[in-house]
Amino acid sequence: MIAGTNTIYIDGQEIPFTPGQTVMDAALAASVYIPHLCHYPGLPPSGNCRLCMVETGGRNVAACIAQAAAGQEIRNNTPELNAARMAITQMLFVEGNHICPSCEKTGNCKLQAMAYHLGMLDQHFSQFYQHRDIDASHPDIALDRSRCILCDLCVRASRDIDRKNVFAIAGRGIDAHLIVNSASGKLADTPIAATDLAATICPVGAILIKEQGYRVPIGQRIYDRRTICETGLQEHIAQQRRDQ
Repeated sequence: MIAGTNTIYIDGQEIPFTPGQTVMDAALAASVYIPHLCHYPGLPPSGNCRLCMVETGGRNVAACIAQAAAGQEIRNNTPELNAARMAITQMLFVEGNHICPSCEKTGNCKLQAMAYHLGMLDQHFSQFYQHRDIDASHPDIALDRSRCILCDLCVRASRDIDRKNVFAIAGRGIDAHLIVNSASGKLADTPIAATDLAATICPVGAILIKEQGYRVPIGQRIYDRRTICETGLQEHIAQQRRDQ
């Protein structure tokens, strides 16, 4: 094999990859962070959040679903891409109930951490804030759809890891929303448990475990101690160890 055949270049940095790897996985394996919200190691990618858009070959592609190809030259950390990521993050904030000081998820929230990472200082857009139902029917888990960002991490985790298929996304565009796969549409009538990955994977405060609020004090939470770049790389390393 010719040296460097399985190599891509991200912002000029040489990155090795294994055939079949996505640009995202190759980057994370080389400790290169590409912003993302809907990607999670071990789950099939969906390309929902679009924060991981990178430029290659004169067009933008989602790094979480784009296959790495030998010789690719990829731009990731550019003013244009970061401006687009900022706009997406701002829109996510205004379309739901993302008022950080009043949210139990603050300090553990990937959306909040992404805003810090991108240097977001205001929401820029007018508040949209559709009315969405809260489901508190389950004895251990609360579902607040007003905070859902439709990343579908809970959908994939429940389907592919927990093997329970509790959640789904229904509707399109502005009408898209998270639903519960039970006859009643209530979380209480599903087999979900507080120990399931789907119950803990939510990057925002849409799915919360009951009676655990503020057990970890503000100032000692995930993103109080580490940046989203550091945690994103650590998630990838943890998955590699599980795969070994």
